[in-house]
Amino acid sequence: MTLRAWRGDITALAVDAVVNAANSSLLGGGGVDGAIHRAAGPQLREYCSKLGGCAVGEARLSPGFGLPARYIIHTVGPIWRGGAQGEPEQLAACYRNSLALAEQHQLQSLAFPAISCGIYGYPLEAAARIAVSELRSGLGAAAHVREVLLVGFSAEQDELYRRLLDA
Repeated sequence: MTLRAWRGDITALAVDAVVNAANSSLLGGGGVDGAIHRAAGPQLREYCSKLGGCAVGEARLSPGFGLPARYIIHTVGPIWRGGAQGEPEQLAACYRNSLALAEQHQLQSLAFPAISCGIYGYPLEAAARIAVSELRSGLGAAAHVREVLLVGFSAEQDELYRRLLDA
């Protein structure tokens, strides 16, 4: 199993599933969520409207529609409120539940964005540490998942992922 950093546009990746940092409605929004919805096309919003939303920390699966990825795993990260409102546990659950859903559907390759780090305000380094820790521990138990990319949209995100993965 490989866990590595990759810099670029998550919507361009031909992996089994891209992870969407969604909002609880699953109907699209800003940041990576909006980019994934635009790239996947209107069928994604229609499909997601039937899923009944998603709670913070949980994950849902949809087809990739217009994306090169076969599937989209939607997970809802916490809004940063200072860190004492359960945010670290909720963010860790996003990674665990996304990985579990991928394993359940026998997906082999995944790409994760920096969940909760955009408009939700989660500090990038703290979020990246949780991502690397949860994925490293979860991948040992994943029989099907072979490759996970931590996608940095900015140079700062990419460098941070690379530093943490080398540690």
